[in-house]
Amino acid sequence: MRAMILAAGRGERMRPLTDHTPKPLLPVGGRPLIEHHLLRLAAAGYRDIVINLAWLGDQIRATLGNGAHYGLRIHYSQEPDGALETAGGIHHALPLLGAGPFLVVNGDIWCDHPLTPHDPGGDLAHLVLVDNPPQHPHGDFALHGTRIRPHDDNRLTYSGIGYYRPELFADVPDGPQPLAPLLRHAISADRISGEHHHGLWADVGTPDRLHALNRPHSSATP
Repeated sequence: MRAMILAAGRGERMRPLTDHTPKPLLPVGGRPLIEHHLLRLAAAGYRDIVINLAWLGDQIRATLGNGAHYGLRIHYSQEPDGALETAGGIHHALPLLGAGPFLVVNGDIWCDHPLTPHDPGGDLAHLVLVDNPPQHPHGDFALHGTRIRPHDDNRLTYSGIGYYRPELFADVPDGPQPLAPLLRHAISADRISGEHHHGLWADVGTPDRLHALNRPHSSATP
């Protein structure tokens, strides 16, 4: 199974830190945030990793190289200025992701999920959900057993970790396209499973959250 790290975004909420440094290269626990993802993916048995690039992407490419340092092979999916949003970026990268299921990880999260390869089987996707953080108290989707439901009072937050089949993105038009409408359509057809991850997770979306991860005794470790 291949994996994709989403790393093309501008990181507007992280400014001014991202004016000259792409968000995936901001340090957490003494190393670039994206490096934590690469190390966890290598430990989980992945070998081919796709990373999409747009804002300051040359810095990411120069820092990570071909991935050999991590025991990986990194393939870069270059996007136009402004990036293609999540679904558009994944659709653009499909030729690099192969014909089978693949894992997608948001480049701006911190999480201790093991990222073990998982085949969604007859579903189009399998999403990892987490408890709702303070900045997103109403969550995204409900989880009933292993089935994702769109409407419920007890919703959880999508972690930014999902296992997908390429068929979900096959008909996505070229250009910027968000992920949420695709997920909602597949959920309404009962084609998405999920799990509740109870471990560590953070959306590293603002300077304050980045600072919190880098405080002494935080959950971020080198």
